[in-house]
Amino acid sequence: MAAAEDTAVRTPRQQALGRLGGSLRPRASASWRWWTQALAAWLPLRLRELFGLARERLLLQVAGDGLRLSIDGGTGVRSLGELPALPADGMDDPLASLLAQRVAKLPRWLLLPAGSALRRAMPLPAAAADRLHEVLGFEIERQTPFPAADVEYDARLLGRRADGQLDAELVVVPRHVLEAQLSALGPLAGTLTGVDVDAGGGDGLGVNLLPGARRHRRVDPWMGWNLALGLVAVVAIAAGLWQVLDNRRAAADVFEAEVEQAATRARGASAQRQALVDLVEGMAFLETTRAARPTTVEVMDELARRLPDSTYLEKLSIEDTRILLIGLSNEAPSLVQRLEGSPLWRSPALAGALQPDPRSGRDRFTLTAELVVAQASAAPDREAADARNP
Repeated sequence: MAAAEDTAVRTPRQQALGRLGGSLRPRASASWRWWTQALAAWLPLRLRELFGLARERLLLQVAGDGLRLSIDGGTGVRSLGELPALPADGMDDPLASLLAQRVAKLPRWLLLPAGSALRRAMPLPAAAADRLHEVLGFEIERQTPFPAADVEYDARLLGRRADGQLDAELVVVPRHVLEAQLSALGPLAGTLTGVDVDAGGGDGLGVNLLPGARRHRRVDPWMGWNLALGLVAVVAIAAGLWQVLDNRRAAADVFEAEVEQAATRARGASAQRQALVDLVEGMAFLETTRAARPTTVEVMDELARRLPDSTYLEKLSIEDTRILLIGLSNEAPSLVQRLEGSPLWRSPALAGALQPDPRSGRDRFTLTAELVVAQASAAPDREAADARNP
């Protein structure tokens, strides 16, 4: 009742996790068995027998008043012989003194006669593969004449059909038949790992009809060493992975430093290149500007040819494209006309009124003009472009 209540209050998530765990455990166990058997298959038979990887078991079969012994291994079933009936009050393990140590330590299985068990084959959906034993447990009373409480049963998978269905077999043995066989073994009944059924040739079907609570669990003497070696292997692998990670980190730091150095050099080279481009462009601009406007010597020569001899200049200023002339002349009103038509400047004009100079008897004038600047040629631009894109 308590178990039912506990199941009823479980949340859907807990139920889903339980179903997931129940479906993953058989798959993980099967994968582990397949992997270990595949590894062991590479070893010779004697080495597999020596290290306990041969998947052997000791079969005990009640034969009249005696006991028939055989070994079921990878090469088939080998008969060891027969023993007389063992006393019920004898030693706990009489086979330990009669058999070799390796054989005596093998898992012991009781092999029931073929006619003592009832077998029923039936198709099942593919979803029943993970819980085959539980599913066939519900079929006991429908497929056999025995109540489920009076039998021990197991299930085995025979194969898979093309349509995805399973061919399974239900193996059932009456509990009183099993107890009679176990009683015939005497003290050996407590050393059994499982109970199988004779398939007809002396080997078993591959089922286990012994209840889980009565199965003898043999302790592997190498388990402690295996765990210790496994722990050492895990620590060694972790240390190796950590060392690899540390090496990768150190290599990444070195690479980052090299990249930073290369970036610094690249930035320096880019700055130097930009400075060179700016210098070339500046020189090109100056050359273009100088080539586009007349020189001071040319302006002074043109003025000397156009101004009359009675005129002299006190100041000649050229600021950008503006020419400023300040001087004295007897012919000041006609200076604008004399300066017009020059190819070096344009728009000559008097700035302000003429002022008589009593000392020299001439008129003081201020005259302005604008230099003629020619269109810049494309050659400097091409030189700057070549410097910008070497």
